Amino acid sequence: MAARPTPRRLAAPRPAARRRQRSPLAFVAGVAVRLGAVVVLIWLAGFAWFALTLPVAVPLAVTTDAVVVLTGGAGRLARGVATLEAGAAQRMFVSGVGEHIGKAALAASIGAPLKLLNARADLGYAAVDTRSNAVETTAWTMRHGYKSLRLVTSAQHMKRARLELAAQMPPTVTIVEDAVPAETGADGIAREYSKYLLRLAALSAGAT
Repeated sequence: MAARPTPRRLAAPRPAARRRQRSPLAFVAGVAVRLGAVVVLIWLAGFAWFALTLPVAVPLAVTTDAVVVLTGGAGRLARGVATLEAGAAQRMFVSGVGEHIGKAALAASIGAPLKLLNARADLGYAAVDTRSNAVETTAWTMRHGYKSLRLVTSAQHMKRARLELAAQMPPTVTIVEDAVPAETGADGIAREYSKYLLRLAALSAGAT
């Protein structure tokens, strides 16, 4: 009787990780995805803080030496004029005015008395962005020797405006934030938050 052949043992399959090692490119891509996810989560958390802590208007009973209005949005100039009319500030500075716009045009745009602007307002024509707003506002403040300012701009713009002004202004000058309601929706607030982060990083790195 013929002998039965001895059955052959089958080798156990190797784990996939042992058969094929991960390429360096795939590893780097995986790390990049994880880091990107972390950055997005941090940005979202910061945006939530930014949106939930938008500043509000300060009562006109709070007085300062001067009121500074940054042009670029509805309600800002009217708020500055209201501050003067209430006696909450001695004088107003409007920063970032268009080249050919005078006090008469500004007064007419909000129905304010031209006599008030002629007597107690100054216009700044040099600023083209928030940083230059801060530069010309600081020069005007130092020229008059003021020690406290009411800063008027939109709610979503206030943090960046305050950041720029604080970078230029001597620490002895008190800045009171007086915000008019946000002029844009969530998209506009998100853009302003991103600008704020970029400028904060630049100033922290020593930029001027």
